[in-house]
Amino acid sequence: MRAGQLDKLISLRDSKRSVARVTDIATGDDVLIIDGKAEGALAIDAKLQAAIDDALAREESRLIEDGNRRVFIQVLTPPLRLAIIGAGHISQFLSTIAAEIGYDVTVIDPRTTYASATRFPGATLSHEWPDEALASLALDRRSAVVALSHDPKLDEPALAAALKSDAFYVGGLGSRKTQAQRRERMKGQGFTDADLDRIHGPVGLDIGALSPAEIAVSIVAQMIDVLRPKKKGVKSA
Repeated sequence: MRAGQLDKLISLRDSKRSVARVTDIATGDDVLIIDGKAEGALAIDAKLQAAIDDALAREESRLIEDGNRRVFIQVLTPPLRLAIIGAGHISQFLSTIAAEIGYDVTVIDPRTTYASATRFPGATLSHEWPDEALASLALDRRSAVVALSHDPKLDEPALAAALKSDAFYVGGLGSRKTQAQRRERMKGQGFTDADLDRIHGPVGLDIGALSPAEIAVSIVAQMIDVLRPKKKGVKSA
């Protein structure tokens, strides 16, 4: 590792940015790929660039053969984060499932009786109002926000904060009627149709989910569907 590179990687981690460190196994030459820009001495041709792009999209380190070179692509990404608004039954299941697949979970609800360590073991709890709590989280491209309180006083400030951020996923609980009413109220706050189209609502994939646990599964499935590139040419955060 080049002098100063470790400090650079620590700084990138702390700023929650994704990076690929690409190393020629034979020579030790390497390059950092940060926000699509290369920093280092290792030459990158089109084939290697495609492999790097795919590794970053899939968040998957790999050893590849590139012509006469053996190159290791090390993908370093900060944890995905999920902010859940409201500490109800769906939130309990969602918190557990999301944590199991690697999310750092924060449950936000000023009602301390609901948002307790007993009901949400392992999650970070915030009893601030949602807009204040989300401001302190500094939402980024690896953040998801799901509003599940079913109380406009809690959900709508959270959704507004999420729409002003780079969060990759924004979801809101409620029927289509509830979503339409919320949409009209938020238009009055200056949000455009394009802004509001970012809200997934009714939240979750339409898989016929009924119970709180099933609804939580449908939400996580939709988050994965939005985040991962699959074959539709959209790169993940």
